[in-house]
Amino acid sequence: MKTSKAVNPVDGENTVTDPKRHSLTLHLEPEDNFRLTNLCGQFDQHLRQLEKHFDVEISNRGFQFQIKGLPLAAQKTINLLQELYSVTAKEQLAPEKIHLYLQESNHENTVDEKRVIKTTVDDESAPVSIHTRKGLIRGRGPNQNYYIRGVQTHDLTFGIGPAGTGKTYLAVACAVEALERDEVRRIILVRPAVEAGEKLGFLPGDLSQKVDPYLRPMYDALYEMLGFEKVDKLIEKNVIEVAPLAYMRGRTLNDSFIIMDEAQNTTKEQMKMFLTRLGFGSTAVVTGDITQVDLPSSQMSGLKHVIGILQGVKDIRFAFFESKDVVRHTLVQKIVDLYEQHESK
Repeated sequence: MKTSKAVNPVDGENTVTDPKRHSLTLHLEPEDNFRLTNLCGQFDQHLRQLEKHFDVEISNRGFQFQIKGLPLAAQKTINLLQELYSVTAKEQLAPEKIHLYLQESNHENTVDEKRVIKTTVDDESAPVSIHTRKGLIRGRGPNQNYYIRGVQTHDLTFGIGPAGTGKTYLAVACAVEALERDEVRRIILVRPAVEAGEKLGFLPGDLSQKVDPYLRPMYDALYEMLGFEKVDKLIEKNVIEVAPLAYMRGRTLNDSFIIMDEAQNTTKEQMKMFLTRLGFGSTAVVTGDITQVDLPSSQMSGLKHVIGILQGVKDIRFAFFESKDVVRHTLVQKIVDLYEQHESK
């Protein structure tokens, strides 16, 4: 099978007035009209996404593409077009998937060594995947890869960073993988019941139903990976357990995969209590965003506190995410950056 080739344009063809902007030509092979349509999207919307992101101009006649822009941006566009074209052979592209590939192209090749703890593994940020029955889930960028590898190799992992960086979703995916491989007997979902700046008042139902609204992000990920019926059956059998943080004291959790979400809303005492529940054959993942604490101002976040205590311990992994790791709408990344700039002044 032939591969796609990128070549420089012939002399005198499509000259660029700006000397800093270059023009590169790409010919996609093998020629397949269905794959080409998939790549370009409806009304070329996928190409427009690439243009806006890389600040380039993309034009094409059939399988012959021309990209005009700054040298590095033009080459990145070429590389991504080739990657996306190879993807079209096995999956349908959509603006959301294009966004994820664009986010991945932004990442540097190395993890920020100041923010993570190095271990003996040669390349902790190398691509890594999570295997579930519903499909393959892979890390987007070095920080996500570092986080996934930590969950798979450490009994206790902290995922700390802004909203939309995949902390909870990837933790649930790792839990599902461990359950399907019979590495654990159950999944336990934990979250402090703290409202985000408003009081919700009395919530009807039993204990599980009362905390369901707080655990919705984890439920959504479980439904996506296991299906609604499967999740409901596992909850009935207590294989998937909802355990409010306030009721964890006194328990020892063996052979379990425990996920505590929104850990920035734990107190110092609650964090210590949770971490000391870990039993034999268990894995725990703690996720949170220390910039969005909903506790009263007089109380220190247990997540902030634990960073200073446990960071550097050999068998505990801390993975820190930044705005560049956000995989939601592009505005989310900008919002996170602007808030950080405002708070740093």
